[in-house]
Amino acid sequence: MKIGFSLSNNQGFEDVQSVVQLATRAEELGFDSVWASDHVFNTGHVLARIGNRPYYEPLTILSYVAATTKSILLGTSVLVLPYHNPINLAKTAATLDVLSGGRLILGVGVGAIENEMEAMGSPFAERGAVTDEAIAIMKELWTQEDPEFQGRFHSFSGMKFSPKPLQKPHIPFLIGGASRAAIRRAARVGNGWHPTALPTEELSQGMRYLKEQAEAAGRDPSEIRVSVSAPMGNAREGRFSLGTEPGEILQKIRAYEGLGVDRMVISSNTRDARDLLPTMEMLAREVLPAFR
Repeated sequence: MKIGFSLSNNQGFEDVQSVVQLATRAEELGFDSVWASDHVFNTGHVLARIGNRPYYEPLTILSYVAATTKSILLGTSVLVLPYHNPINLAKTAATLDVLSGGRLILGVGVGAIENEMEAMGSPFAERGAVTDEAIAIMKELWTQEDPEFQGRFHSFSGMKFSPKPLQKPHIPFLIGGASRAAIRRAARVGNGWHPTALPTEELSQGMRYLKEQAEAAGRDPSEIRVSVSAPMGNAREGRFSLGTEPGEILQKIRAYEGLGVDRMVISSNTRDARDLLPTMEMLAREVLPAFR
């Protein structure tokens, strides 16, 4: 079991340095990876959580972190693909992968906030189709010497594309979301499935469905790793949480490990920047040794 830590770029911290400096300490403490989240507007559940306080752009945060770290993996949990032009995103992500020495992991999803998506010029009802096409485009640009694509939303041919990612054949895609559609997408085109905060029984059911769908797609299910993003603290109604005490956190992570989960991405779930570093250091002291 690998353990990652959320940089909390989505928690409204006024001091952005308190966010990015977590990464260097996470690397020192032995975390596998650090992760950043994606929204553009403070609306819906984001507005309810942080009001008009800052929500920092994830790839910018990870680019800064790439320059201040050496080996820790850099993940998005998750990029909402309908917010991004896939050709431009392929360029940005490949550049970051090269700059970081091949450390980028792209967790991606379809999104869930309708007014935000419509403002970005992407029809909410077509978010699944937009996401599928975006993944196909990015793979084409990253892997083909002479990329060519004819799709519903984008078409191109006869042009070179660079840089290619350092990782081969391409930067890994983790498919976010807990819906059956998300699991089917992971089985078809993902390098992993990355749901958020599911109870173990629900996750187990999803993993069985993932295996079935992977086999139906002619893929080896073992090649589609499962990682889970889960917050600490007290659970909101209808949501799962790792809890607050080290013993409880460790017990719940072990339960995920028993299901075959490959990585746990932990969020401190705090609105106080002063809690970030002590929380991460507690995890490194009380939890990480059990999984080394």
